[in-house]
Amino acid sequence: MPEKHIPPKIESFEDLEVHLRGSLNPNKTLALLLDYDGTLAPIADHPDKTIMSIAIETIVNKLAKNPNIFLAIISGRALDDIKNKIGINGITYAGNHGLEIESADNSRHDYVLSDELLENYNRLVKDLQENVVKNNAWVEDKRISLSFHYRAVPVNMKEAIKQEAKRIIEKHGYTANAAHEAIEAKPPVVWNKGEASVFLLKQQFGEDWPKKVNVVFVGDDTTDEDAMQKLQGVGKSFRISSDPEMKTFADFRLTSQDLVGDLLSWISNTYENEE
Repeated sequence: MPEKHIPPKIESFEDLEVHLRGSLNPNKTLALLLDYDGTLAPIADHPDKTIMSIAIETIVNKLAKNPNIFLAIISGRALDDIKNKIGINGITYAGNHGLEIESADNSRHDYVLSDELLENYNRLVKDLQENVVKNNAWVEDKRISLSFHYRAVPVNMKEAIKQEAKRIIEKHGYTANAAHEAIEAKPPVVWNKGEASVFLLKQQFGEDWPKKVNVVFVGDDTTDEDAMQKLQGVGKSFRISSDPEMKTFADFRLTSQDLVGDLLSWISNTYENEE
């Protein structure tokens, strides 16, 4: 069974060379699965303000064009939102933690929620708006899941409003996950970034995908742990965190978001050298 552990840290390009040399067979296709917020783009004080650096945008576009790389963006954002943020055609996008999937050929696979869950969701949004949307807290409504943001709430009020929001979310049968100065409210279904990752790999490469492809997953948040858990032992995953005591299902810890560019460059170089 996969277990959480304190993984080796990577804090420089040289560390990547030491830890990863020989770990990817460039003669096998690479499935590269990437989170967006906190991974490809630094966390901002509002989701609308996040943006990839020019260097990251350049390398992601380069990877997307490599015929030996299958690129998928797996985000908690709504599908249309994450597509607009990345802006690359011909790759796979999974929004709402994998509940909405659009493949490179524009085919869709959406997890269908029951009418009861959707009704609960609408009541949840209304309840949050009436009771905790105050003091600069707000709800990011993604139609089937939401994020309750409290980053701008005065410090002395944060804990109380966070706990009340969590109580309301769980009262309506939704799962409350801690995020960066936010709470992610997800429907109580067995579908998450982990299930979505395995679905995409099976869809693209078949049931025996572990034998056919190298897999790399990069993320920074608790919702990314679902994918890291599923891929432990069959891929390489990286959790971005400055916490040296953090336990994770990931194989490695990137000590800062800045290192994502180094990791993607290392991957690009590995595959470029074999062309």
